[in-house]
Amino acid sequence: MLTGDRLPTLETARLRLRWLDEADAPALFTIFSDADVCRYWSSPPYEALAEAVALVDEIHRLFRAKTLFEWGVVERETDAVIGTVTLAHLDPQNRRAELGFSVARARWGQGIASEAVTAALAFGFTTLGLHRVEADVDPRNAASIRVLEKLGFAREGLMRERWIVGEERCDSLFLGLLAREWRARDGAPAPGA
Repeated sequence: MLTGDRLPTLETARLRLRWLDEADAPALFTIFSDADVCRYWSSPPYEALAEAVALVDEIHRLFRAKTLFEWGVVERETDAVIGTVTLAHLDPQNRRAELGFSVARARWGQGIASEAVTAALAFGFTTLGLHRVEADVDPRNAASIRVLEKLGFAREGLMRERWIVGEERCDSLFLGLLAREWRARDGAPAPGA
């Protein structure tokens, strides 16, 4: 498992996945207060900046416990936070994690999610030696499902009315990706898989 007090920074062609700190709370609030961004999220949109500050604190606490790795997705040129990508519920014994991601609405349709998720998956399968990564997606979230299936995730099952968000009961579509499937797609070896 990874040691240290901060996540390593991951670089892609256009993006940097980096540690989030309290100075990023306003950008996170902009993302997570947007009803369109949170339409298929498991919680309602933020109503106050304090919620974004609390999110940063929770990210740091769970990283110290090594159960959550959440990066801010930033533009390389501006360092502006435009999304997040997360490996959550890290389970070292079973070498698995759950994937989550969000992108600011103004950046939808630009390949940001695919690029950021690809970097996080490469880190998970290589550096962390994960065997399996799972995603829990609202089945109406066609854009996120497309991103995941493009990256090799397979649909594994539907859980009816798993979440209650506000007054709405929401289903969950589960998708999974194994290290050997990632290697076959990517051509890169993943140690210990």
